[in-house]
Amino acid sequence: MKYKRLLTCAVLGNFTTRALNPALPITPSEIANDCLAAAEEGASIVHIHVRDPQTQLPSMETALYAEVVARIRDVRQDLILNLTTGNGGRYHPSDDDPAKAGPRTNLLPAEERVRHIQAIQPDIATLDLNTMVFGGEVVINAPESIRRMGRMILAAGVRPEIELFDSGDIALLKALQKERVLPEAPLCSVVMGVQFGFQPSPETVLYARSQLPAGAQWTAFGTGRSAFPMVAQSVLAGGHARIGLEDAVKIDADTLAPSNAAMVAKARRMMEDLGHPPMTPMEARALLGL
Repeated sequence: MKYKRLLTCAVLGNFTTRALNPALPITPSEIANDCLAAAEEGASIVHIHVRDPQTQLPSMETALYAEVVARIRDVRQDLILNLTTGNGGRYHPSDDDPAKAGPRTNLLPAEERVRHIQAIQPDIATLDLNTMVFGGEVVINAPESIRRMGRMILAAGVRPEIELFDSGDIALLKALQKERVLPEAPLCSVVMGVQFGFQPSPETVLYARSQLPAGAQWTAFGTGRSAFPMVAQSVLAGGHARIGLEDAVKIDADTLAPSNAAMVAKARRMMEDLGHPPMTPMEARALLGL
């Protein structure tokens, strides 16, 4: 098993739309079906956001998450479920008064960002450490909010997946570990491709790896055209892999991805060719202590 790696499918995210790729799942049924199909192609973990089925906009409704989870668990008990807590950190300054929140602001208290985690108790929940420029807005994850979210995730018996967008996030991770807010040997994702954060390259992967806490299990992944190249870079550097319609909409330079499952199948073949096939969900559970 030492040669095997985790393979995560990030099925929809917040920003991909059907205008970019008509295969994007929107309803709880579609999301669950995509998760199950990705597992059949080799994913051991599925990373899940939800959308309002009517507006197709990102949602934090616990009932939508619960329906997705129930539909998956009715078919498979072994698949590792990773629910996002990323929504609720965006600040859009008004043009005439930056002290006033604009219409794209979605700042939420820590308790509201993890309410679905406490109710559902999935295997894993993301915990973003980034405060950064993101498009025309600013993402704000203040340390005290992270502390509260981290404590509530752990209290729910859920393993946090620490999302790191730049080197300062890794420094914050280590500081919070010293406070015993976040666990030793963390599960981490190095996010590459956001315009003002880590940029996708072999140098970034190796640098980020060198800064992570001892014993970390980590995945480096890229967005857009870097998504598949970073599958190889991460695996070759000793990390795990992630792919899906959250991160990219094309399966090659000229072709829209027909499904999340097709993207996972390509990533699986890449991993196999590199000598590091994906773990089964039960192998992944053993590695992560779930």
